[in-house]
Amino acid sequence: MKRFLLAFTVITFFATGLMAQSDNTFTLARIKYRGGGDWYNNPSSLKNLINFTRKKAPITINPDYDDVALGSRDLYDYPFAFLTGHGNISINEAEARNLRNYLDNGGFLYADDDYGLDKYFREMMKQVYPDEELVEVPFSHPIYHQLYEFPDGLPKIHKHDGKPPRGYAIFREGRMVVYYTVETNLSDGWANPEVHNDPPETREKALQMGSNILIYALTSAQ
Repeated sequence: MKRFLLAFTVITFFATGLMAQSDNTFTLARIKYRGGGDWYNNPSSLKNLINFTRKKAPITINPDYDDVALGSRDLYDYPFAFLTGHGNISINEAEARNLRNYLDNGGFLYADDDYGLDKYFREMMKQVYPDEELVEVPFSHPIYHQLYEFPDGLPKIHKHDGKPPRGYAIFREGRMVVYYTVETNLSDGWANPEVHNDPPETREKALQMGSNILIYALTSAQ
């Protein structure tokens, strides 16, 4: 259950910021799921976020991520998993149990609604945690105050339905195990500039917030 925990970097916090002291390297996972949703869209997004974070923070992250199936035992080898898409997610009990065990044993899932995912992601999480609710994360939470300050919460990257961006989470024994963003689409902002033609300042905000999520997930002991 805890194979990947042995590869975690030893993190030491100083007054000036965080420092990582280890020869180990984090490798991130992108989640493959069934049901027809395009889990594979924007292949440049996660790679660009990794490269951005590697330049900005003293955390050793593998520049290449791996695609990992939701039901695979290999998932336990990754401290951080990313999920996105526009449509349906189909998950059976074995996959739900695998994800639940992964999260309960130290894993972290970040999901970004790429427009059209919301209904299906919420249904998936109900299968994983029938007795838990996605709760809105207050702007005071540390995830908005890591390397970059976001005192008003998530930046708005894409219009979607024109509503304010929202961040939700599931906590287990006080630890955030799932972070979910809607009405923002950070991961589109991470994509190569020519994919969505976002202004440079918009992409910068998306990458900064993404870096906060990554740093929080990889260094938080809560």
